[in-house]
Amino acid sequence: MKLGLFNSKKKKHISETPGYIDSDPAKCVQCGICSYNCPIGIDVRAHVWDREPMINTQCITCGKCITLCPRGVLQFVATDGLSKDTLWNT
Repeated sequence: MKLGLFNSKKKKHISETPGYIDSDPAKCVQCGICSYNCPIGIDVRAHVWDREPMINTQCITCGKCITLCPRGVLQFVATDGLSKDTLWNT
């Protein structure tokens, strides 16, 4: 009987809400709380540092990084289900 506890295959993560995470890098002190608490293991801090919104990543938009950020750096931007890249290329 297989329990699947140590399945090495990566599961596809499904976004919980249509949208993406954006940031205000000027507020960020690179504490790493956002990255440490990400259930997917995304380096959120790197996205902030590079001034890149988290679009088309493995992010499931659960909001943990937004909720736990002590400086209010991160914010959720709702979309109609289309990615920002799709919107810009139309």
